[in-house]
Amino acid sequence: MKFVAFERAKQGTGASRRLRISGKTPGIVYGGEGQPQLIELDHNALWHALKKEAFHASVLEMELAGATSKVLLRDVQYHPFKQQVLHIDFQRVDAKTRLHMKVPLHFKGEEESEAVKLNHNLITHVVTELEVSCLPSDLPEFIEVDLSGLKNGDTLHVNDLKLPKGVKFVSHGKVNPVVVSAVAPRVEEEPAPAADAAAAAPAPAPAKGKGKK
Repeated sequence: MKFVAFERAKQGTGASRRLRISGKTPGIVYGGEGQPQLIELDHNALWHALKKEAFHASVLEMELAGATSKVLLRDVQYHPFKQQVLHIDFQRVDAKTRLHMKVPLHFKGEEESEAVKLNHNLITHVVTELEVSCLPSDLPEFIEVDLSGLKNGDTLHVNDLKLPKGVKFVSHGKVNPVVVSAVAPRVEEEPAPAADAAAAAPAPAPAKGKGKK
């Protein structure tokens, strides 16, 4: 995915405020062999780009001063209540250096699974993204998870996923976390019929007759 950035000469709170008023968003590019570089982007174009999943989870091509370089989105600061991006950070990508990135999971086949069709299980997506380690050229835009093989009460773990070539899961101490769980519906006990309840109830005591005069 490609976007256009422009060089920004001035920095500071006042300069950034003036940029935002003029419809621009201040930003910075850092990392790699170069020095951190101040940039600005068209706010409307950036706002629409941020709505796309690929802008958050893939290597981006940034056009700046006639040159194109590869970067990753690293941080976005939004206004507390306005639809406005206050600042954005990008990191330069080195083709030979492994990177850590959170990649979204795309689930498919849920409705065709035995767990749903036959057993009416409730499918819970415990994890919706994975942090992975890979070279920039191997970074997937998303990881597809096929749920069509789920059976009654099944649990799908990270080790059950088929990760793309060159991509490794970053565990952070969690050896094999749950990704998806299929939970069988609760079966409520039916109340006893009214007739049975009446039969179980003690018979009423006979009424006392009147004595002879």
